[in-house]
Amino acid sequence: MGKFAWQDGVAFLAGLVALLAPELWADNAGQQPLMVLGALLALAGLYNLLGATGPSAWTATAFATLLFVSPWAFNFTSEHAAAWTAWIGGGLAAIVGLWGATQARDAATA
Repeated sequence: MGKFAWQDGVAFLAGLVALLAPELWADNAGQQPLMVLGALLALAGLYNLLGATGPSAWTATAFATLLFVSPWAFNFTSEHAAAWTAWIGGGLAAIVGLWGATQARDAATA
């Protein structure tokens, strides 16, 4: 992907939402996995957005996928706000990241 790819912006924003969302809830459901994975996703998106050498688009996609499966892995599916934040943010960032990473790979091989 070129510099300032919109896919990296989506990864950054999804990570930022996952990082900050637990502070907006009254309970602490899913707080640790959301904050850790959200921070990792936001940092990966920010590095890619700024064009710095560091994690690739595949790394951001992996963090997004981990964020998506975290409600099942850390057993907070019954906490709807935390679970839906992880599913929507992680799913959206994973789909966009996968699409962007394959676009970048196709452009590099063409």
